[in-house]
Amino acid sequence: MLRIEYIEGKGRGVIAAKNIKQGTIIERSPVIVIPQNEIPYIFNTVLINYSFSWGSNETAIALGCGSLYNHSYHPNATYYTRIDDMCIVFQALENIQAGQEITIDYGWHPNAFVWE
Repeated sequence: MLRIEYIEGKGRGVIAAKNIKQGTIIERSPVIVIPQNEIPYIFNTVLINYSFSWGSNETAIALGCGSLYNHSYHPNATYYTRIDDMCIVFQALENIQAGQEITIDYGWHPNAFVWE
């Protein structure tokens, strides 16, 4: 149902390989949980760009395609964490056509981060 492609200006992204109906579970991505005391070790690495908040004070890296969905302020998919199942579930917010990029809202305000 999914493929990974290079997307100009974004890098890799997730593309629908076939039509996906609104409400469909696109993927259940297992995660690797990074405990709070280990987060500083990844903070200055590329992994921080692929991480999700997990619980109240941990971080997680989604496996499968999970960490490759690009951000949009007008996404066609959403996600929710399943802490007990140790996975992140991605679900279509609208009908997604084959060949269309699947995007999620990272929940970041555009001016929230200043990278130096």
